[in-house]
Amino acid sequence: MAKIKVGVAGYGTIGQRLADGVALQADMELIGIADLAPTLSIRALCEKGMRYDLYLVEGADKKRFDALKIPISGSFYDLVGKVDIMLDASPGGVGERNKKLYEKNGVKAIFQGGEKNSVADVFFHGYANYEKGIGADYLKLTSCNTTGLIRAVDCLDRLYGLDRVAITIIRRVADPGDYHRGLTNALQIDKAPSHQAVDMMTIMPHVRATGILVHTPITHGHIITVVATAKNEKITKEKALKAFRQHPRIRVVSIEEGFLGNASLFKYARDLGNPRGDMYEIGLWEDSIVESGNDIMFAINIPQESVTIPETIDGIRAAIKMQLTREEGTGQTNKYLGIGKWL
Repeated sequence: MAKIKVGVAGYGTIGQRLADGVALQADMELIGIADLAPTLSIRALCEKGMRYDLYLVEGADKKRFDALKIPISGSFYDLVGKVDIMLDASPGGVGERNKKLYEKNGVKAIFQGGEKNSVADVFFHGYANYEKGIGADYLKLTSCNTTGLIRAVDCLDRLYGLDRVAITIIRRVADPGDYHRGLTNALQIDKAPSHQAVDMMTIMPHVRATGILVHTPITHGHIITVVATAKNEKITKEKALKAFRQHPRIRVVSIEEGFLGNASLFKYARDLGNPRGDMYEIGLWEDSIVESGNDIMFAINIPQESVTIPETIDGIRAAIKMQLTREEGTGQTNKYLGIGKWL
């Protein structure tokens, strides 16, 4: 079977990780990436040997790339004409404009969380609604927080059936290296309910959800606390732990082991030798799992730069009909990304 040809639009925080993730898939071929300017990410790519072909989007100044001796393989139009599916990691709003080109060329596309839901046929998550993405032309991923949240909630829901959840998101204010949010010494609260709770109900309409979000002046990961109520049987800590430990994209950790917070997980990923300190799995603290009446409460860590990569690759598998079930699709993605090796 011929490999599926994939392109990536936007080589920023998410785009460079998508390119690396696709390159690891034995049944996919990364045809190239597209961007506008010779950013530090692209300059680093060139200095490392230019392992991906680079195409320029409309408005790019090729002279700037030539001056830095960055090789160019063609235009964005050229790239779109060579692929089966595009992964669009462009800045919010740009993907919607790019969709016109995808439609013109009969190319499928997957958009990231920054785009409006209306850009896609299906609001997609690899575990919660994989089957809805099968054969779809345009998928949109949930945000990083929503992606990780749904993993944990779906994990419990499939085994025990959830009625409702309440979440509190302690949100990092910007990615490492970003300066646009300024230097702060404050916590900022958003108006409830948070969009992550609303988005989760779009994917999982049978679970009632609400939530609060607090911005914090940190960069390495979000933390979400979840209070979940089952429909029928009480979920004990033992039942929750058993479910979480079986999920390849959930890494159960403890304070006793040295995982004191978000920075501990980021450092551990670097110590593992993961590129950029990325971790595809969410971290879930065993110490945080507590029973309160009929509710179960726990806390998870969201590695915001890399958590959506597996679900995006799941989306390729669904849209192209590479695998027709959630188990097969996510299983192939996990295998090639090396997810769940500690299980």
